[in-house]
Amino acid sequence: MSPVREVNRVYVCNCFEVTEAQVKQHAADGACTPRQIASACKAGTDCGSCVRSIQALLGRGTCPRRELADQGEPVLSALDEAA
Repeated sequence: MSPVREVNRVYVCNCFEVTEAQVKQHAADGACTPRQIASACKAGTDCGSCVRSIQALLGRGTCPRRELADQGEPVLSALDEAA
């Protein structure tokens, strides 16, 4: 029997093989900006062609941690400490 194949894997960042689902998970975990996504998984840090796609996935909605991000605070590390 062959191994289970993951279907509908949509890559956002081909350079680091980051999927749309991974970006959405990082966003659910508190990443509000492309820079925070990059800190979490490197997406957008090589050729940069995926940054607009990441922005689109993040949308323009409100983010409870956006103020911290705008002030340059390390939001994701703060989340790790809280866990």
